[in-house]
Amino acid sequence: MSNPPNIPLTNLVLADDFAGDHPGLRRELGQAMPLHLERINWMSSPPLVPDDGPIDFEHLSRMTLDDPALECEVLTMFVTQSAKLLDQLAPLPAEAGSLAHTLKGSARAIGAFAVAEAAACLEAALAAQGDARSALDGLRDAVAEVQGAIEAFLSRG
Repeated sequence: MSNPPNIPLTNLVLADDFAGDHPGLRRELGQAMPLHLERINWMSSPPLVPDDGPIDFEHLSRMTLDDPALECEVLTMFVTQSAKLLDQLAPLPAEAGSLAHTLKGSARAIGAFAVAEAAACLEAALAAQGDARSALDGLRDAVAEVQGAIEAFLSRG
């Protein structure tokens, strides 16, 4: 006598479909397993880039371990660093890709995902020898928006 197949059964499968020519398995399983079908309502995923402002403050809070003083310090450092990096990027030097990469990482760390995306676009344009000037303009705009949000946040604190 052959051994019955080793098939996991769920509540969405009829046991008799798998019992086939194995009467011992059919006896063991008995009747078909009941189907329990439920309609699950569709739920949208959260956006990859939050659209509630230039900075994802929930992300920033997680990254700073809910320490308001550290949040302020990190945001102040970002304002200084991003201004310095934009000045260095202005002539599009040979190391522009590396500078854009640095800004991308810093922006992701504080939840400035639009800046990170703009820096990634600049990196890509530089790598493809594309329109780096246009990408740099987009980066400048994104950084200006984040710097404004940071200044408003720090003035409240």
